[in-house]
Amino acid sequence: MKRCLPLAAAGAMIVAACSETSTPTAPTPAPTPAFLAVQGEQHIHVMLPKPHPGASARLKTRGTGIFYHGGPIFYTTNVAAIYWSAATIYNGGPVPGTRGGGAQDGSLVGFFLRNLGGSPYFNINTTYFDGTGTHVQNSVSYTQFWADGNGPSGTVSDAQVQQEVVRGFTSGALTYDPSTLYAVFSGPGVNLGGGFGTQYCAYHGHFSSSFGDVKYAVMPYDWSDPAGCSAIAGSGPNGDPAADTEVNTLAHETEETTTDEDLNAWYDRRGFENADKCAWTFGTTYTTSNGSTANMNLGGRDFLVQRNWVNVGSGGCLQSWP
Repeated sequence: MKRCLPLAAAGAMIVAACSETSTPTAPTPAPTPAFLAVQGEQHIHVMLPKPHPGASARLKTRGTGIFYHGGPIFYTTNVAAIYWSAATIYNGGPVPGTRGGGAQDGSLVGFFLRNLGGSPYFNINTTYFDGTGTHVQNSVSYTQFWADGNGPSGTVSDAQVQQEVVRGFTSGALTYDPSTLYAVFSGPGVNLGGGFGTQYCAYHGHFSSSFGDVKYAVMPYDWSDPAGCSAIAGSGPNGDPAADTEVNTLAHETEETTTDEDLNAWYDRRGFENADKCAWTFGTTYTTSNGSTANMNLGGRDFLVQRNWVNVGSGGCLQSWP
């Protein structure tokens, strides 16, 4: 499978080198997907606002429609949350100035993270593997949170987001772990990363630090842009539209980090990662007791979460994998 994609960087067009691979190989450099170059940042991968071109125009290629390019994956996934705001972001969430284990996060976002691992939905990711044939496990652990009350306002650059994650390590508020996704959340009115709403709803990536390579996700307050970044109508399945909206994009970034942590593992010939191929599609839905729409139940609560691409057979978007 050839992959030659133009990259926009510093106002110029740079043609990435071609690569051709469809089976596991030893780790080799891979060209960067074209839409990673948000504001020249080629170490990130964005979730596009709806409507997503991948949702209605998936190219069918040979095999499962997604290919391995040699990079590492998470075998088991850990998630740490950074709530970067002067006020509590989500109902029941951590109070600014506190830190603790994931079990202490009373928000719907925290509940979702605690119940994502082991679910039939996250089990879709176990169809992905590395060059040794070792598969992703159906395991997600919400290990820690830090609610930094020194929250930003206005536009926040990607570099500033990275600095915030590192501040968590240096202050002792967070523990560094190479297999942890550090998800940075902001409150309303913050343009987290500098392109929220116009270029993405969220994104994930990695960067080098004195602690090691850091995997992170930028999670703006998606309910600020319901037309572009929310699939929730009305109050949402849990009556908490901001958090009900956020878990959808959080699932997207978590599964993409699991299967493409350094942006050189699993993606298709257009550069779409597994969640991209199913973004903003939800499959079979049902009506909840409060009249909202949901498509899955995790831990006894209903959620509306996008489907994910299964890497078996001819591939496809599914809500669960047995």
